[in-house]
Amino acid sequence: MTITRRVIVHEGADGPFESMAVFDAAATAPSPGILLFPNVLGTKETDFVYAEKIAALGYTVLVADVFGQGRRTTRTDPEMGRYMAELNADRTLLRDRVNAAHALLKSLDEADANRTAAIGFCFGGRCVLDLARSGADIAGGVSFHGVYEAPPFPHAEITARLLICHGWDDPIAPPEATVALAKELTEAGCDWQIHAYGRTGHAFTDHAVNMPEKGLAYQPDADRRSFRSMVDFLGDLFG
Repeated sequence: MTITRRVIVHEGADGPFESMAVFDAAATAPSPGILLFPNVLGTKETDFVYAEKIAALGYTVLVADVFGQGRRTTRTDPEMGRYMAELNADRTLLRDRVNAAHALLKSLDEADANRTAAIGFCFGGRCVLDLARSGADIAGGVSFHGVYEAPPFPHAEITARLLICHGWDDPIAPPEATVALAKELTEAGCDWQIHAYGRTGHAFTDHAVNMPEKGLAYQPDADRRSFRSMVDFLGDLFG
């Protein structure tokens, strides 16, 4: 097994984007393709390392840029959320960008275009849900400590199976938002499951976050359990 990274610069309607493909260069056939949507900061090294863990399980991963090339922020940036805010304010644009990322994944020689799924963290969880809401032909999606509010317009039939990994004490997705998501997915006829972790807030997979007073902190138990749930979920989709 030879896990390899390849930068992909691709054109969009409003400029270039820079994503990262991660795959086993020694594989002799295309493998199921996984989109990885990052958090508020955009694509970064921690996403690429996480993608390598997934690729080692037998998948081709595309760490998807939905902000645009060079449009990244850091935790010390006073306007850390400015690129995310643009897409939160225009859910149609977000829908178009996540579908463009899916099309790019399916175009990769290393990916099986007929077997794809998506995972996402925080804002990336919203990306996963909006991709599913758009009616995209992904087999499934996994949201880790995501954002749940539906877009302000009707969505297509959801055909993807969904796994929601959720910190019960998440201030960004409080219990009423989680219940509303369950109601939405049920009414859409979606095959869904929610794994809720007690004593767990937002960003529970992110080692760099430690603000428990704000409900944002890494939680190793939830991180470990949600990763195992994702592995089992993907295996069920593609096994």
